[in-house]
Amino acid sequence: MGKLQEFDITFTNNKVVYSPGESISGTVKITSGSSLQYKAIKVNCLGSCGVSNKMNDTSWTLEEQYFSSTLSVADKGTLAAGEHSFPFQFVIPVAAPTSFEGPFGKIVYRVRAVIDTPRFSKDYKAQKPFYLLNLLNLNQVPDIEQPSYAVTTKRFSYLLVKTGTLMLKACSDLRGYTPGQIIRLATEIHNKSGKDTGCVLASLIQKVTYKTKRALYDLRTIAEVEGAGVKAGKHAEWREQIIVPPLPQSALAGCSLIEIDYFIQVSLKSPETVVTLPIYIGNIAVNLTPSRAIPNTGLEGVTPSAPPAEEDLEEELGAGGSVSEEIPTKSHSQQDQSGQPPIMSPSAFSYAPGAAFPPSQRRADDTSAPLFCVSTGSTIPFFTEGNVTPVPTSCPLILPPEYSTWDYPHEPPPTYEESCSSNNSSFNNSRP
Repeated sequence: MGKLQEFDITFTNNKVVYSPGESISGTVKITSGSSLQYKAIKVNCLGSCGVSNKMNDTSWTLEEQYFSSTLSVADKGTLAAGEHSFPFQFVIPVAAPTSFEGPFGKIVYRVRAVIDTPRFSKDYKAQKPFYLLNLLNLNQVPDIEQPSYAVTTKRFSYLLVKTGTLMLKACSDLRGYTPGQIIRLATEIHNKSGKDTGCVLASLIQKVTYKTKRALYDLRTIAEVEGAGVKAGKHAEWREQIIVPPLPQSALAGCSLIEIDYFIQVSLKSPETVVTLPIYIGNIAVNLTPSRAIPNTGLEGVTPSAPPAEEDLEEELGAGGSVSEEIPTKSHSQQDQSGQPPIMSPSAFSYAPGAAFPPSQRRADDTSAPLFCVSTGSTIPFFTEGNVTPVPTSCPLILPPEYSTWDYPHEPPPTYEESCSSNNSSFNNSRP
């Protein structure tokens, strides 16, 4: 560092997480072993987003800037040997989006200090990142307390000459959740054929859209539950739960280059059938007052987005007189080998108001999970309030599991759009 022994930036109370409209203040600390001439000492606060069509690229294809403020903390002069401190303060704009880091783009915030030295001398630079959380209040999303549901009918052939009909219905108890909450999923399958179905699979999927010149779609399976198949001629129901792990919020309001969507996909491997339930992930939980009680997740009365063309389909399915069976669960990505859900510290979900943990998952002496987490990949930031040093988290559900390597750029699976019901499509279009 030459003449400088220390050139560092510290934030007031070591705070690293801020909200839009909040002031960020701190001190630039300089320790010099000898005198140093300078033209100016400046501090800049910057918020920006960049996206690229190459993975982990820092040469952005497109960029947008949310704010850039520069403050001169010292004019032309000479720094004497010793320690020096220069305070600074900036106001974060109210429209700035939440911090985010993904393989094809980032929303980043940082404070940078520069010692501008005379000509032919070396300039000195130091910078420090901070993180922004623009809370998504789920109560502001229309009909968020209503179930998200979808239904599809599949006619298929087997054994060359035989045909069968299958109806797949799925429903979640709400349309929006916060990290730590439980998604209650109900699935109903009518198998009116002479062939057993394949396994039923329910997945919580994250879709991140990077709006480069040609949009890129990064799809990740966050959690996955597998149930057994349905026997020939049977009507079966399957009820499961998925714990929402720490995830970045939906939409990223204020950012026009990166968009985040979540959906639950319920599918059968054979015959190939899929339905999709769009949901929101937010920071402030749905306020279920007595007038907004949790809806019934039963599938009675669920109406297909388009009625089957065959007039005799209802008679052929024969659901009214059939006895429903229960589908057993074969595997759950959020359970260990003993079949028990993992122990999760509530500190990992501090920005999830209303998050409830079963007594079996609460540990009074649990101090293993740190209070601050910045994970890699597409799941940043996760943190709690308080003056703590940023360290990796020990929560087992912070990062989504690895998924197959994609060839980028690529298009999203057509089944995502095709399987959404008209009700869900209109719900997506009403996003504030």
